[in-house]
Amino acid sequence: MARARILVVDDEPDILELVQYNLSKAQYDVVGVESGEEALAQVRTTSPDLIVLDLMLPGVDGLEVCRALKRDTRTAAIPIVMLTARGEEADMVTGIVLGADDYLTKPFSPRVLLARIRAVLRRHHSEPVAEDAVITHHGLVLHTAG
Repeated sequence: MARARILVVDDEPDILELVQYNLSKAQYDVVGVESGEEALAQVRTTSPDLIVLDLMLPGVDGLEVCRALKRDTRTAAIPIVMLTARGEEADMVTGIVLGADDYLTKPFSPRVLLARIRAVLRRHHSEPVAEDAVITHHGLVLHTAG
């Protein structure tokens, strides 16, 4: 299986370096950028499998990046994990409503971030079950058709 490509977007060099290091160590291909404009340009050239996105960015902020990506049919399916210092309930709700798949506040544990990234990737890359599928497990039979 190919290594997942992850785009990390954060304007704090120390955070960007920390996240890139931990993701690289976990065998992901990682690209880091420091602004919303760079993120949008990078997505068009590399087509990442997942984006780790800060909200408070210079120029185009993370919410606008998320909004733009989710509006574009070519990028709408890319999962986004928001990693930000904005931890108010309203910020979290806004991020999720705009299309983020997960939301983690700073300060954060790199191990928790990795676990959440793995979970999001697992959800997005699992095979969908057909509407009329029959699933059998240990003698239990489930018919998914209505």
